[in-house]
Amino acid sequence: MRARGRRGVVFGAAALLLLALAGAAAPLLAPDPYVTDLGARLAAPHAGHALGQDSLGRDVLARVLHGARISLAVGVSVVVLSLLVGATVGAAAGYLGGRFDEAVLGPSLGNVVLALSLLGWTGYARLARAEVAALRQREFVQAAEALGAGPGRIVARHLLPLAAPVLLVQATFGMAGAMVAESSLSFLGLGAPPPLASWGAMIDEGRPFLLVAPHVVVWPGLALALTVLALQLVGDGLRDALDVRSPRQQIVTT
Repeated sequence: MRARGRRGVVFGAAALLLLALAGAAAPLLAPDPYVTDLGARLAAPHAGHALGQDSLGRDVLARVLHGARISLAVGVSVVVLSLLVGATVGAAAGYLGGRFDEAVLGPSLGNVVLALSLLGWTGYARLARAEVAALRQREFVQAAEALGAGPGRIVARHLLPLAAPVLLVQATFGMAGAMVAESSLSFLGLGAPPPLASWGAMIDEGRPFLLVAPHVVVWPGLALALTVLALQLVGDGLRDALDVRSPRQQIVTT
């Protein structure tokens, strides 16, 4: 299972790295994604435009590659902010318990990252709380407390590093969810403002022309699907390779 997990991580990570490099090199690989050519509206793929042109004559390949920048940037930003806030609050709740624990468990679309982060941190908080609450019963925590270590040091130096594998696996799935959410908001007109290239916005713009120019919708949709699949493979692979288990299971086995 661990070998299979490593293969999944390698395949998924390679796909994500290729996507990130293609997005970074988009100006070199494709023409300007904002240049319009109304005389070539909805043109099928041809030599000058490998993936065809959209309803305004813009190059679909260029917009897919530039859309990768937005999706990856939003996904990474949301996961980092959610993980930082959620892991900190959840670890403190799991270690301190009491009233602080009870307070944190309750639950501008203009800023997509902020909106998704505000919604996403609670999952990391609950996960970190569960991990830390179980780990704090271990003997090494009692030894650290006996030696005079404070709660902050115990959480930062001993408990969070042990909970990191579980949080890392969750972060990969969270990034996939954030990218889908960003595309969904863009599809509804609530995400990246035009003329920025966003996969969700491209799908929405091409929807009326699906029967006459399916390439306008297919390519951004395929890019989104493959990216989410790669993230899922990385998450599944990390879970198997790191042998992620609940701390309660670890206590039983030890």
